[in-house]
Amino acid sequence: MWLLPVVALAPLAWAAFAPLELASRDELFEIPAGTYARRMAGDKVEILPDTIHLTLGLNDQLLLRNKDEVPQQFGPVLIMPGQSFRLPFEVASTYSFACSAHASGQMAVIVAPTPEAGWPRLKWRWQHRNKNTTETSA
Repeated sequence: MWLLPVVALAPLAWAAFAPLELASRDELFEIPAGTYARRMAGDKVEILPDTIHLTLGLNDQLLLRNKDEVPQQFGPVLIMPGQSFRLPFEVASTYSFACSAHASGQMAVIVAPTPEAGWPRLKWRWQHRNKNTTETSA
């Protein structure tokens, strides 16, 4: 009978202390074709979130892909049609960028530190469980 709680808690212990690994450190966001035309036609197009959350050492590279027919501005970078732009982050912080793909013209990137072993790692796994399941099944 004492074995039942141990077996039940073993997966939680593993999740709290096992190293975190993702297939890619890239967090991909695409600007779809026709975005500019839809916006000029008066559609309220929200293709990118206002805030993107990344985690150092896990998904700490923002990858923007412009599939639209017009260039898109992200910070000081002009992303031409068909091009991608990768921005790696090395410091946990909140970053603000000008972004032409947003109606507001602004986007924030919040980079969290790598989760420590124990409760922070277990919490991170819990918060990202659906996303990781979706990525591995795709």
